[in-house]
Parts: sequence; structure tokens; C-alpha cells
Amino acid sequence: MSSTSTSPAPAPVPPAPARAPRGPAVYHPTVGRLTLRALLGRRRALILMALPALLLLISVLIRTQTGADDRAAAEILGGFALAAMVPLIGVVAGTGAIGPEIDDGSVVYLLSKPVKRHVIITTKLLVAVGVTMLFTALPTLVAGVILGGNSQRIAVAYAAAAAVASIAYSAVFLLMGTVSRNAVVLGLVYALVWEALFGSLVPGARALSIQQWGLSIAERIAAPGAGIESEVGLAAGIILLTVATVGATWYAGRRLRALTLAGEA
Repeated sequence: MSSTSTSPAPAPVPPAPARAPRGPAVYHPTVGRLTLRALLGRRRALILMALPALLLLISVLIRTQTGADDRAAAEILGGFALAAMVPLIGVVAGTGAIGPEIDDGSVVYLLSKPVKRHVIITTKLLVAVGVTMLFTALPTLVAGVILGGNSQRIAVAYAAAAAVASIAYSAVFLLMGTVSRNAVVLGLVYALVWEALFGSLVPGARALSIQQWGLSIAERIAAPGAGIESEVGLAAGIILLTVATVGATWYAGRRLRALTLAGEA
């Protein structure tokens, strides 16, 4: 008599867990890496380092001559760092993130890749913001500590103002890089004439200055009596910074899509 043995039935394989839906992409690593490499090339890196180095040198000289001085700290950080250094570095980083690629036509290679146009813009914006913050907010903080040891929270206040202003400047100058081949010239005119001159001296223009919007953050952070005053309140400053950043980023995306359509037509 023969007996037959039956092998046990294989255990059912549990279904693979469902993947959680991914949020909308805003950063593309390859685009980010190429943009960062372009911004930190030898020539631009020297330009980006020049103003922070000058700020730190001035701070050391003032500290060695006068000692800790809150008034000097507020004047240097407000009159040089926030009013001049931040917008100028924003010009270099914001326009440099995309302007040269449009000028020399290499943007066509980028647009031929399967990357959404808004992702290209947001990636370049994030890189430009990071570079601008690195070369503005950090040196401002260090300079403030050198000048006054962060007395009355002046160093932290101006560093925060530089950081939030960096976001809006990067977006505005990135937009300029998509709309004009003379983006650097337009950016310098805006930074030197409107921000550094009118934004500091002309009362009516101050409320429409990114510098003043960032200064509203510094005014709130600094201790009362630190001498930091903004032409706009904190809520208005935050709203205006947000509108400028979102609006400039959105329109830059539209310009890039229009450039794509023109190339495909």
C-alpha cells in the first residue's frame, strides 16, 4: 500500500503596504547641485565673500578702537549689513541662479529634462536663499557679537532680519533673472538706489522696502531701547515679505513656462 504525502499549502503573502501619497515636489537634487556649483564658482564665490569679509573687518576695527558699543553695532548692522550687504548678495545669488543659463541658452538643456518648471524655479530659489543666508545672516550675527556681544539682542535681531530679507530678495532677483537679460544691472539699481538710498532716507519709500519689512522682525526681537525702528509693523512686514516672495516665485514660474512654450513652438 502506497501512501501519498501532501506538502502544506504556502502561507499567503501579505499585501505590500500602501505607499503614503507623496507631497508636491519642490526640490530637485540634480538641479540644486548644478545651481549651487554655478553660484559657488571661483568668481562668484569671491564676490559673495567680499562684503561679509569687509563687514567683519570693520567690526573688528571698531571693537578694538571703541570697545563694545551698542549704538555702533546698530548703525553698522543696520546701515551696512542690512541696507547694503544683504540686497547686493541677493542680487548675485538670485540672478546668478538662473540668469546666466537663460543668457547663454543652456537653459534649453535643463528644460528638455522631465522636471516640472515650477520645481526648477523652487529648487533654484531654495539654493539662492541658502547661499544668501549663509553669506549674510551668519556674518551679521558674528559681526554683532564682535561689536557688542549681542547686548540688547541686537546681533540676533539683525541676523534674523537678514535671514528673512534674504528669502524675499532671492525671490525678487530670481524673477529678474527670468524677465531680463540685464537682470544684474536691474538688481544693482534696485539694491543700491531703491533699497540702500530711498529705503533708508526717503520716508515715503521706506514702507515699500524689503529692508524695512525685515527690520520689523529685528525691532520685535531686540530689547526695548535698542534703537531699532521699522516703518512698518510686524504683521504688515511678515505679510509683505510673504506676498513678495510668493508672488515673485509664481511669476518666475510663469516666465519659465512661457520660455518653454516659445522653444517648443
